[in-house]
Amino acid sequence: MAGAVEDIGYGTQFASWYHRIFPTDASVAAVADTLAALHPDPGSGTLELGVGTGRIALPLAARTGPVSGVDSSPEMLDLLARTPGPGPGPGGNRAEVTGIHGDIRTYTDDRRYGLVYAVCGVLSMLLTPQDQQAMFRRAADLLTPGGRLVVETGNRPAVEALHEGRSRVTLFTPYPEPGTGLQTHSTLPPGSDLWQCSHIWYESDGSTRVGTELSRPITPDEADAQALAVGLAPEGRHSGWDLSPYDERFPLFLTTYLKGA
Repeated sequence: MAGAVEDIGYGTQFASWYHRIFPTDASVAAVADTLAALHPDPGSGTLELGVGTGRIALPLAARTGPVSGVDSSPEMLDLLARTPGPGPGPGGNRAEVTGIHGDIRTYTDDRRYGLVYAVCGVLSMLLTPQDQQAMFRRAADLLTPGGRLVVETGNRPAVEALHEGRSRVTLFTPYPEPGTGLQTHSTLPPGSDLWQCSHIWYESDGSTRVGTELSRPITPDEADAQALAVGLAPEGRHSGWDLSPYDERFPLFLTTYLKGA
């Protein structure tokens, strides 16, 4: 069940062009493959915290079976409901993913899951240590004994290295499609643990789209401390979905945790 839902408005800004920034490409299959391999028992169920458009949940469901996904954004969940799955037939395996309007800091239901995961910086979208701790607590409560939590989130050392001691930097990332790319104006005030990114997306026809996000990137040590506080045992820390060792230069890191049997 979900109580009151507080939405930060991410979907209001980005839902209509989220697929342009995060296309469904080979990298999505790699994430789904790794999550499926990390699943202790697909028959015990799967829960995504921050499911968004189902970009990861849909291909994962094709590998492991039904996925439940919680998100605070009605706009993102609407896109999920209208997106066909990758399986056979007109609707693919669309019925295998259930979107739930809820708050990942407070969500609970009557079942427990073998795998709970939050990827693509969802944890970073929670802007205080207390809110991030609340997500870990919810995940721990929703896991079966022996279940695994997988978290991919913003890496504080990489953000600081990007700024090289400056409070503001501007970046441009070209995309494979000719004439497209993402310009990011990045702000990291001295002494602040909050990172603001204002994005301009350029289409090949000259049109643009604009959105701003605020996040709280952390270190793997802080993530591990949050997990330990709710009874989850740190298992591994990595810099990518190939499970390569953690490198502080990577913008995101991946950590895994186990719930005791």
